[in-house]
Amino acid sequence: MTKPSITKARIIDKAVELAQKSSWESFSLMQLVQSLDSSMLELKSNYRSKDDLAEALFDRADEAMLKITSQEDFYALSSDEKLLRCIMSWFESMLAYKGVMREILTYKLEPGHFHLQAHGITRISRTVQWFREAACREHTGLNRIADEIAVTGAYLAAFSFFLVDRSPQHTNTRALLKGLIAKINQANHLLARIGGKKQPVSDDGNNQKSVL
Repeated sequence: MTKPSITKARIIDKAVELAQKSSWESFSLMQLVQSLDSSMLELKSNYRSKDDLAEALFDRADEAMLKITSQEDFYALSSDEKLLRCIMSWFESMLAYKGVMREILTYKLEPGHFHLQAHGITRISRTVQWFREAACREHTGLNRIADEIAVTGAYLAAFSFFLVDRSPQHTNTRALLKGLIAKINQANHLLARIGGKKQPVSDDGNNQKSVL
């Protein structure tokens, strides 16, 4: 019988499976390679550490989110609607292993894991940049900085809530995120008035307004 090829996707799927049977912290890389009928050397050629496996799950979420930008109706949405859809699709891509994601974040936040926390800041920044690009957030200068900080805060608050949300289709998470994005939009309008600048325009040439 031919041994199945060891792909990055298969490694990640097996890691999630093992974590769901015990926990993310409990399963070992040796258990992972044994369950894959592979070797530590082959695993290292794909992922250098357990944290790399965790990062791959976040990469999957980024990719799932970016796929929705190719949907036919996506660019007809307002910037705020795009942002809501992007962040919710990022969350929903993790539904099958939400408990594992809670364990990963708990592990990263343990005292002494400063290197993981520093890496996490970079990861958050990268994901937020993808959210803003996909949602066509066109602010510049200080308005861009303020918008980036606000989007980051809304994303992290909603993500924390999503991980414990048991409402049907995560309607409570969606409602929370929708409200946070509406507040960002209000703050952006206020900053624009204070600075005497116009709001970024949408594709149809009109000032962007939230229709959430």
